[in-house]
Amino acid sequence: MESRLKIPFLSSLLFLVSLLSLVVVCSAQELKFHEELELAKKKFEIRGREYCLECIDNSTCLECHENVDVPKFAKSVHGANSCNSCHWDITDIEEHTAKGGKIQAEPVTCHRCHKVAGAEHYASAHFINDVMCQDCHVDIHEVTPWGGNKVRVIEKCTMCHEDDGYSESIHGEAVYAGNRDSADCSDCHGLHKIPILLGEEPDTIEFRRTFHTTVCQKCHADEEMMRRNKIMLIANETYEESYHGKVEYLGYPTFVAGCADCHGYHSVLKTDNPSSTISKNRLVETCGKCHTKANANFVQWYAHADHYDRENYPLLYYTFVFMTALLLSVFAFWWFHSIMWWQRAYREKRKMWAAGEYLPSYVEKSGEIYQRFDNFDITIHFIMMVTFILLVLTGLPLKFVHSLWAKELMKLFGGAHMAGLIHRICAVITFGYFGAILVNIVYFAFYRKDVKGNPLQRLFGPDSLAPRWQDVKDIKGIFKWFFGKGPKPRFDRWTYWEKMDFLAVFWGMLAIGLTGLMLWFPDFFSIFLPGWVFNIAYIVHSDEALLAAGYIFTTHFFNVHFRPEKFPMDVGIFTGRFPKVEFIDDRPGHYDRLIAEGKLDTFKAKHPGILTYLWGQLFGFGAIFVGLIALLLIIWAFLR
Repeated sequence: MESRLKIPFLSSLLFLVSLLSLVVVCSAQELKFHEELELAKKKFEIRGREYCLECIDNSTCLECHENVDVPKFAKSVHGANSCNSCHWDITDIEEHTAKGGKIQAEPVTCHRCHKVAGAEHYASAHFINDVMCQDCHVDIHEVTPWGGNKVRVIEKCTMCHEDDGYSESIHGEAVYAGNRDSADCSDCHGLHKIPILLGEEPDTIEFRRTFHTTVCQKCHADEEMMRRNKIMLIANETYEESYHGKVEYLGYPTFVAGCADCHGYHSVLKTDNPSSTISKNRLVETCGKCHTKANANFVQWYAHADHYDRENYPLLYYTFVFMTALLLSVFAFWWFHSIMWWQRAYREKRKMWAAGEYLPSYVEKSGEIYQRFDNFDITIHFIMMVTFILLVLTGLPLKFVHSLWAKELMKLFGGAHMAGLIHRICAVITFGYFGAILVNIVYFAFYRKDVKGNPLQRLFGPDSLAPRWQDVKDIKGIFKWFFGKGPKPRFDRWTYWEKMDFLAVFWGMLAIGLTGLMLWFPDFFSIFLPGWVFNIAYIVHSDEALLAAGYIFTTHFFNVHFRPEKFPMDVGIFTGRFPKVEFIDDRPGHYDRLIAEGKLDTFKAKHPGILTYLWGQLFGFGAIFVGLIALLLIIWAFLR
């Protein structure tokens, strides 16, 4: 009896244990399912997708959508995705297939997954022109990783855009030959953020002009890539050092030619190809797009000349060497001259002060004043000073284009166009006052009544600014004085350094003025000069301008204003007069000569009014300040 009762009890107990185990297992599976679902949802959220809790199985979709090649879809980049990953709005298969239901799916928005590409596409020319993702990616169910295959990029782009000679270009041929360094469509235009190049709005025009150069520099500035492909390394560097490249870099690309203007856009060909825009038979045509009067001489200009390359450009190399030697020798001599003068004059002045002497013993009437410059001298100097400073300031941004201040200084003058206009106006005025100086020389040599002798004697006499033997003696004497080996020379009306300043105008007109004209009017000068002369003119004009600016803002400022005898400034060139003490101290030879000739009283003058002094000081200090600022900018550029 007991055994019979045990059997049902054990069976019931076993049933209850089994039932409890089943409940536990089911609960665990349900928990695991929910955990996996939450994990999947988190993964989807990380990728920026929105998913329904119950996705339709792909096989269900493929029952109707037979146009999708299942094996190819499985191997595609989207093969691991469900159909709902893209067609997210189809959540109910019965509603989707039912008559009158939501049969038509919403347009696929690829940016839900491809956020970066989508953002780039929204900012592209394609999006503006209603070119959507599926217009390019027509094989969306079969697309495979492109793996950097540039041929595939070209095939995609040419579905809509005509080839335009790209396939036959040096870039196209290299891409089809398997060179991954060569540029395909995307290297210039991008894959998704296609820039907007069409349009005549000012901003679009400026961007288009910049684009046609910057996309070339992206590769051609990569020295490693250029060496790897045995392509000229200096193309990018020499363009940046040219007038075209400098103006483009300063931010005014619409004024100059970019890379594509000469080499073409898509059909870039080798130079020896007759169809190339830079082949010998097409150079006049290419240059003529901007320089309408370009001829066979004009196109002999070296577009990518390197003046450091003695083997290929010997004329440019030796021109550069000569100009560099000239700069160094001039600065070395005159800076040494200034330093030695300063130390000697300062010592003498301190010695005089130590003895309690503040005015020389020869000063009898300190109030007497004498005429130093006439109205012509004052006017010419004023015009020269203003135009010279403007020429320097408008030229510095081009000379030192990569300096941090270059773009800001160009903006200060209203941009490249306005700066160029100011530069040329000042150049014309410079030619004008140079002509006035020549007329004045003729007047001095032939018609001045207060100067004795024939024209030759006048030109080389003590009242002339022409060099003479006495200047050589004065230079020897001044160096003896520097080292305490002799007295200070007794200078006559004009010193040797003043004559250097005056003669610099003539050298400057030849070196700066003539070369400036050649660069201003290359079409005219190419009628009788070969184009490579303009390369030489560019070097001479640039370096001579630097020499002039450096000399004026250092040596001239010292000789005239910063010597211990003159510091902080000499206003004589603004008032035209100087006191007796200064006359005797600076020009003792002239003072003695006038006494001997009985002409001293003819040089006596009235004191200038207070406004004249004030004007001279304000304008003089202003000019010195601007000149020193320009000098600091030059030093900054060399130290960068």
